[in-house]
Amino acid sequence: MFASAEKPKQKIIVLAGPTAIGKTELSLAMAEEFGCEILSMDSMQIYKYMDIGTAKPTMAERRRVPHHLLDFVDPAEPYNVGCYVSDARRVIKEIAVRNRLPMLVGGTGLYMARLLDGIFELPEVPREIRDRVQAQLQEKGHAFLHAELAKVDPESAARIHLNDSQRLSRAMEIWQATGIPWSRHLQIEQQERTRQRAGYDVMKIGLNCDRTMLYDRINRRVEIMVEQGILPEVENLLAMGYARELNPMQSIGYKHMINYIDKIWQWEDALAYLARDTRRYAKRQLTWFSRDEEIRWFRPAEADAIRAIINKFVRH
Repeated sequence: MFASAEKPKQKIIVLAGPTAIGKTELSLAMAEEFGCEILSMDSMQIYKYMDIGTAKPTMAERRRVPHHLLDFVDPAEPYNVGCYVSDARRVIKEIAVRNRLPMLVGGTGLYMARLLDGIFELPEVPREIRDRVQAQLQEKGHAFLHAELAKVDPESAARIHLNDSQRLSRAMEIWQATGIPWSRHLQIEQQERTRQRAGYDVMKIGLNCDRTMLYDRINRRVEIMVEQGILPEVENLLAMGYARELNPMQSIGYKHMINYIDKIWQWEDALAYLARDTRRYAKRQLTWFSRDEEIRWFRPAEADAIRAIINKFVRH
């Protein structure tokens, strides 16, 4: 009997980068050219009724290319990265059935990492174990705890410095809570990542530009949000009964409008803080993505170069 042919990997294109860099415009052009459907990789665009503050693709843009994982979660409904991974994997399969190519577009690096590398969560450590380990550390010192760790988890002991209180305590907590060394948990996590990646053939494209240009784009983004009506959008959400304390309502843009509505800030201050916090968020996004060595970086204007590598990836 002949061995069956190996199942081909599912190709996935990722277009990542900081807010306001121009991902939407480029993704639409590339998706139209290469037969892609777009999956939002944005932790805020999932929410209903929150369009302007999240810079969600317009209905006209969505008519150009099918979009997924937009506008499907109520702002008061709990949603986390595990929910996203489950939803995204389902959509990727559906897109594949239609012989289309999934394109992940957005700036939420955690969503990208967990979708492509899998989710591995260590068991929760009971409070009494954490307290016991901390008591041992305080009463008997780092050397004692490190020696105890070396008996049960020599691999972790070898890589954790004697004075690294946090990781030393963590390793002992995991051992006492599960009876399995932390080093073994890490091996299992790596195996899960390898298994998850075995089904995907991924090309990651990152957009970036010099900091001055990016900040100019962010300032313009704030102006556009105001022109489009971010203040009425937030007023409408409050009128619908969504509490100020909800996580989505405390996100960038929404909390700034709330602080203006509640007379905590003047209008000019609200806009200045909105631009400042968006710049800080973009910096955090770039820090996250810069750690990913698989990302190939381009400037937004380098559409021809991006088109060329996508074409090579798709045809390969």
